[in-house]
Amino acid sequence: MLKLCGFRISNYHNKVRLALLEKGVPHEEDDKCFTPLKDAAMLEASPMGKVPWIEDGALRLSESQAICEYLEDAYPQKPLYPKDAAARAKVRELMIYLELHLELVARRLYGQAFFGGTVSDETKMEVERAIAKGVRGFKALAKFDPFIAGKEFTLADCAAAVHLPLISMATKGCYGRDALEDLPQVKPYLKMLAERPAFKRVGDDRKAATEARIAASRK
Repeated sequence: MLKLCGFRISNYHNKVRLALLEKGVPHEEDDKCFTPLKDAAMLEASPMGKVPWIEDGALRLSESQAICEYLEDAYPQKPLYPKDAAARAKVRELMIYLELHLELVARRLYGQAFFGGTVSDETKMEVERAIAKGVRGFKALAKFDPFIAGKEFTLADCAAAVHLPLISMATKGCYGRDALEDLPQVKPYLKMLAERPAFKRVGDDRKAATEARIAASRK
C-alpha cells in the first residue's frame, strides 16, 4: 500500500494528503518524519531532507507536485485535473503562481510570523514588493467560480487550501495587513472547502498536530 511520509503541520504534506483523500487512494501514513532529523534514511528517501515523500512499492518519490502528478497517472480513477489539455495547463499555471510567486515568497516571513524569530527590515521590504506582484498575477488567474480554477474541483484547490491561510497570517503578522485583502473571495472560498470531508479531516489533524508540537516544546 502507498505510504505518505511527513508531518501534518506541513502545508506541502497536507496538499498531497488532500489529493490522496479526494482521489480515494488507499494509503497509510507515517506522520512522525520530522525534517530536523535529516538522518541517512530520510535523505535516501528525500534527498533535500524535506517532506513529504511517498513510498509506493519500489518507488520513492519526493516533492509535492511530482507526487501529485504521479498520483494522477498511477491512480486515474478520480482525476484532479480537467480532461481538456488547455484547462489542465491553466490549473498548473495557477498552482505555479500560488506556490512560486506567493507561498515561497511569504515563507521568508514565517520565522517571525510563526516561530518567534526576527526578519530584517530589508527582507520585509523585498518580500512586500515581491508578494504584491505575486498577488496581482494570482488575482488575474484565480476564478473562485466556485473553485479556484473555475467550475471544477482540481488539485489547485488542494494547494490553495493549505497555502492561502499561511500567506494571510504571515503578512498580517509582519505588516499589520493581509496581503490577500484585495481578494475578498478568499475567506468564503476557504470556508466552502473546509466543509468537504477531506478538508475538514486534514484541517482538524493539522490543528491537533500543531497543538501537540507546541505542548512538546514547552516540556
